[in-house]
Amino acid sequence: MVMGDPMATSIMDFVQRYRDYEGRRDATHELIKDLMIYAERVESGMRAENGRLVQQLRELTMDLEDATKSRRQLQHRLQDAEERMGFVSLDNDQLKNQNPYVLVLIDGNGLIFRQVFTQQGAEGGRRAAIELHSAVAAEPLIHANGAKILVKVVADMTGLTKALRRDGSLSSENEFHDFVAGFNQAHFFDFVDVGTSKDIAASKVKETALFHIQNRNCKQIVMGVSHDPIYGPILDEIIRGEASTQERIKVLEGFPTVRPIVSIGAGIVRFQDIFRSDKLTDRRTVSSHSVQSVQSGSSLSTSASGLPNISYATVTQKASPPPQITLPIPLAPKTTNSSLRVVKQPPKPAWNPGPRGLDAPIPLNPIALETIKKRKDNNKLCNNHFLRGPCAKGDDCCFVHDYNPNKDEKNAIAFLARLNPCTNGQDCDVDNCIYGHHCPSVVNGICTHPFCKFRTEEHPPGTKLRNMKS
Repeated sequence: MVMGDPMATSIMDFVQRYRDYEGRRDATHELIKDLMIYAERVESGMRAENGRLVQQLRELTMDLEDATKSRRQLQHRLQDAEERMGFVSLDNDQLKNQNPYVLVLIDGNGLIFRQVFTQQGAEGGRRAAIELHSAVAAEPLIHANGAKILVKVVADMTGLTKALRRDGSLSSENEFHDFVAGFNQAHFFDFVDVGTSKDIAASKVKETALFHIQNRNCKQIVMGVSHDPIYGPILDEIIRGEASTQERIKVLEGFPTVRPIVSIGAGIVRFQDIFRSDKLTDRRTVSSHSVQSVQSGSSLSTSASGLPNISYATVTQKASPPPQITLPIPLAPKTTNSSLRVVKQPPKPAWNPGPRGLDAPIPLNPIALETIKKRKDNNKLCNNHFLRGPCAKGDDCCFVHDYNPNKDEKNAIAFLARLNPCTNGQDCDVDNCIYGHHCPSVVNGICTHPFCKFRTEEHPPGTKLRNMKS
């Protein structure tokens, strides 16, 4: 067979080539089969995933619809709530500003109306109310701004009337009662008698202020309490460190404000044309007595007690004829053995502690005194109850009320109460004050009390003290 001749190719070559073709065809079929199986598997997975996604989409769509519905409902409810809150806020603002008022609280025992009012009776009371109303309305620190002005004065009217008479501010007790009646005729103006206890007046001021400070309609509370340190802690309790509350509290000053109140930091206002700036004093004086000469008309000097200083030298130095002497007390009868008149002056008190003077002596029964002193702790008798009438604390008092002391025992109670110094000292104007205004335990220049509570200046000069209180 010649090379290159097609006919010379062996049939076996075709067989081999066919077999190669079949191998490749079978491989192709396997490839296609594998591809189809894979595609079917992928399609099944995708179909399942698609179903899951479709279900999830359906659920999310439902959730979205529910959320949208809920949100819309909430929006409607919120709008309704906002509308209601708007009405409530408007009503609240209207309520807070519907009846705004300024409260003026005055402890009338210390903040005293000027004499020009108290001496004019009812007309003076009306004028005082009108001027006080005008002053409060015009005071820039108070910010009344057209608010109603309420005034409440609490005082011991009996003690205050007597103190005003001693001061010379009243000619009769009826004048002050008429003044109070005229004052009370003004709208929302009240002058209230709270009795003789100093603690009751402070308690009334405190409880009234605490009540009104909670009311937002109360724009300001003006407290006439500048005279007494007891109101320092009371103001602290009312303010409680809140700046907004402190801004609503003002102190009305008559007598210069005491340090415990100044330290609070509340604003201070003054109405000097309405209230006195000084304390009441006892202006009753013994009328001066003069010793006049008929010829010269000159007068003899007088002593500190108001009685004339008359001595032999004073009488004889007027030359002849002898001066005629006018005295407030009768002279001793003239005797034939003496050509001179001898005048005896009444004894002067050894010591005057101050304006109030010496406390009246209390007669003591030693047995009764020991009986009262033996009572201890809760068995002690209540001083206020037995010396000044029913105790204001009532059943809350920790001392004994259900006892009937005799006269000697009452004197013993009074003596033991007087061992406690009065907080106002010689400035006290309470006629029936049960406390001491100077040390009652001084005997022969020695303070006999082992634990004396009185200060050094509340003893006679030169007193030897066992226990000195600064």
